[in-house]
Amino acid sequence: MVRFMNDYTKRSTLRVDAGLAHFVESDVLAPLGLDAGTFWQGFAAICERFAPQNRALLGRRDELQAMIDTWHGEHRGKPIDPQQYRAFLKAIGYLAPEPAPFVIGTTNVDREIALMAGPQLVVPALNDRFVLNAANARWGSLYDAFYGTDALDAPAAKPGGYDHERGAAVIAAGRAFLDLALPLAEGNWADWDGEGVPALADPAQFVGTRPGGLLFEHNGLHIELVLNRDHPVGSTDKAGIADVVLESALTAIVDLEDSIAAVDAEDKTLAYRNWLGLMRGDLVASFQKGGRTMTRALDPDRDWTATDGSALTLAGRSLLFVRNVGHLMTNPAIMLADGHEIPEGIMDAVITSAIGMHDVKGLGPNRNSRQASIYIVKPKMHGPDECAFTNDLFDAVEDLLGAPRYTVKVGVMDEERRTSANLAACIHAVKDRVVFINTGFLDRTGDEIHTSMRAGPMVRKGAMKASQWIVAYEARNVGIGLASGFSGRAQIGKGMWAAPDRMHAMMQEKIAHPLTGANTAWVPSPTAATLHAMHYHQVAVFDVQKEVATRPIPGLEPLLTIPLADGVNWSEAEVREELDNNAQGLLGYVVRWIDLGVGCSKVPDINDIGLMEDRATLRISSQHMANWLLHGVCSKDQVMDSLKRMAAKVDAQNAGDAEYQPMAGNWDTSFAFRAACDLVFKGVEQPSGYTEPLLHAWRLMKKEHDREARSVPA
Repeated sequence: MVRFMNDYTKRSTLRVDAGLAHFVESDVLAPLGLDAGTFWQGFAAICERFAPQNRALLGRRDELQAMIDTWHGEHRGKPIDPQQYRAFLKAIGYLAPEPAPFVIGTTNVDREIALMAGPQLVVPALNDRFVLNAANARWGSLYDAFYGTDALDAPAAKPGGYDHERGAAVIAAGRAFLDLALPLAEGNWADWDGEGVPALADPAQFVGTRPGGLLFEHNGLHIELVLNRDHPVGSTDKAGIADVVLESALTAIVDLEDSIAAVDAEDKTLAYRNWLGLMRGDLVASFQKGGRTMTRALDPDRDWTATDGSALTLAGRSLLFVRNVGHLMTNPAIMLADGHEIPEGIMDAVITSAIGMHDVKGLGPNRNSRQASIYIVKPKMHGPDECAFTNDLFDAVEDLLGAPRYTVKVGVMDEERRTSANLAACIHAVKDRVVFINTGFLDRTGDEIHTSMRAGPMVRKGAMKASQWIVAYEARNVGIGLASGFSGRAQIGKGMWAAPDRMHAMMQEKIAHPLTGANTAWVPSPTAATLHAMHYHQVAVFDVQKEVATRPIPGLEPLLTIPLADGVNWSEAEVREELDNNAQGLLGYVVRWIDLGVGCSKVPDINDIGLMEDRATLRISSQHMANWLLHGVCSKDQVMDSLKRMAAKVDAQNAGDAEYQPMAGNWDTSFAFRAACDLVFKGVEQPSGYTEPLLHAWRLMKKEHDREARSVPA
C-alpha cells in the first residue's frame, strides 16, 4: 500500500523516490561539486555495510527484552534482590564492562557548546517559520518576555495598547536583573541617568558600543542595553532604556525525530529542504499574521565596536544541531537492493551531513559552525554497541563526503535505560566526536516501564519523578559527563519545560537545571529561552561543575530500582483518574499526528493547560496504560471507557479548529482513535515501547485515504 505512492528512480543499487533524488542531486550535491553517480554508489555501499548491522542491533534489543521478560516472569511476586538482579543483567550482556577512566578527545567544538552555558531550543524541522524563529532566538527582548507572559508578580497588561502600569513593572524587573548581573560601582541601575557609560563594579563587564546600544558580558553571556529616548518605552524611562536584550538560545536542535510526523519521501524531503535553507542561509518563510503577509529570514550577525576600538562581531543566530532519527525506524523514501526500506537513521546521517557540508565549505552568507563542524543529535540508542555503530557510520559518511575525520559531531540522548546504565561506556564509544549528553525524562520513563513491563504494576505516572531511579539518572548524567571531561569541551543537558504559558512557574523551578551543573536545558519557545537565560546569570555553571565533580557518582543500584507499586491497592476512582489523564494526553497528541501530520504542538491537558507534547509524552502514557492493563489494575472495558470519554473531551478542546475531525462517535472510522487504541492494547508488544511503528502505519493509511478522497470527482 505504501510503495506505490512513491515514484522511484534507480540510483546505483538503490531505488530512490524521484522527488528526493532530484532534491539531493540538484540542491545538495551540485553546489558541493559532488558527482551524483559517485555519491549514490557510495551511499549504496554504506547501506550494504550498515543496514544488516542495524537490523542485528535491533534483534539484540529483542533478545535482551525476551530474557528480561522471562526473568521477571520467574520472579513474579517475589521481592527483587538488587545484587541478584544486577548479576543477571551483567550475565546477559545488558550491563557492559565499565571503561577505564578517560577524557573525551573531541576537538573543533564551537564556544556555544564547549565554553558557554545557556538555553537550548528544540524545533520541528517541517515548519519553516518555526525553525527560523528558533535560529533567530539567539537574542531576545527581556522587556517583551516580561510584558507578554506571567513571569512577573504583577497584574497582566490591560488590553487596548501599551499598558504603562505593566510597563513600569517590566522596567523595574529589568533594573533588578541589571543589578544582579551588572552591579554598579555605586548605587543601583534605577539611579542611572543614561549619560555616558555606567560605572560598573567590574569595569571589564563593559565590552562594546554601537549607535543606540551598550554591550556587556556576564557569565559568558552578552547583555545589550538599547538606548532610545524617542521609543515609546525609552521615552518614559529615566535613562532612556528602550529594551534590555539578552543573549538567549545559544543552541537549537532542528528536529527530524520526536517532534515531527515524517513518514514518507514527501515529508522527509521537506524536512531536509528546511535544514538546507538553514545551512545555506537562504531559508525564508512567508505567513499571514494579523491580516498581513509577513516574511521571515535568518538574522545577520551583530556588529559592535569593542572598548579598544576594534571591530567586534557576535553571532546573530543560535548554533544549530540537527536531530536524526534513531536506529529503529525505516522509511519508504529509499528502497535497498534487498527489497527492504532504508533504515531511516542511515538515510538521515548521509543526507543531513551532506547538507551540513554547505556550512563547512562556507557556501552561504553566514556560518553556523565557526569550527567547520556538523552537529548531529542521535536519540534512542541502547547501550555502547549502538553508540559504536553510530561512530562507525559517521566515519563512513565523512569518507563519502570527503570530510576530515570527526567533522560530524554527535550528541547522545541519554534517554534509554540500557544507555543510562552504561553511560560511561556509551560516551567512550563516541569519545572523539561527542559534544553533548542530555537527559529525557519522558522517553526514559517509557523505557523504564517497558523494560520491566512484566515485573509488576508501576507507580502512578505522577509519582515517577520521586522514584529512586530518576534521581540517580539525572545525577549520574552530570557526574559521568564531568568525569569524562565534558566541562569546557561539551554540553551536559537537561530536559524540557513543557508549559509555554507558565513562565512564572518556570522561573521558580528551572533554575534547578544550572544548579545541577548542566550547562544547557531545553525550553519550548524563544520567549522561554530569554527568561531561562536569566538563570545562567544567577548561576555560574562552570563553577558549579567544579564542585559537582568532587561528589561521588550515584551507583547502579538506585538507577536499577524498578518503580513498582508493591502492595498498593488503588481505589476505582484513582484508577479512573489515572486512566483519564493518560487517555486524554494520548488522544490529544495522536489526533493531530495522524489526521494533520503535526508532530509537536501545544496540546491542552486534562485541566486545559497547554503543554508542548511530542512522541516521548505519548510513549510514557501508552506504556503506563499497557502496564496496568497487563497486570489487572484495570480492565479493557475501563480503558475503552476512558478513551471514549476523553475522545469527547479532546473533540471539545479542538472545537474551534476548522480542520479538526471529531473522534467521538466515529470509533470505527477515525484513524486517530483507532491508532490510539492500538498504542494501548498493542503496547506490550511494541519494540521498547516505541510509538513510531504504529503512528507511521496509521499516518500512511490516513494520507492515502485523504489522497483517494481528493481524487474522487465532486
